[in-house]
Amino acid sequence: MATKKDLRRLKIKKSIRRRITGTVSKPRLSVFRSNTTIYAQLIDDVAGQTLASASSKGLSSAKSVTIDLAKAVGKKIAEKASQAGISSVVFDRNGYLYHGRVKAFAEGAREGGLQF
Repeated sequence: MATKKDLRRLKIKKSIRRRITGTVSKPRLSVFRSNTTIYAQLIDDVAGQTLASASSKGLSSAKSVTIDLAKAVGKKIAEKASQAGISSVVFDRNGYLYHGRVKAFAEGAREGGLQF
């Protein structure tokens, strides 16, 4: 059963997704965080394809995600994006507040060369 907090996040997520879409030239950078991992995908919404993905699973064997690990995942997705020839993206925070691990992820992606 979804909690009140989850329902609030899903409502915000729907509001965000109404306004942003990803294309081949400027894909959507979607981030998902849980207590143990953080995932990122570059998505082309027109074709319905994932162009690149990264997660904290391969980077560390820690039981929880820290801000440093989130920043490393951001740099990794930026590296994969540059290999795919992508330099500009639309950031989708997926209903999460822009602070903590989500903010660290975004800063890592910007340091890696992504523009958003």
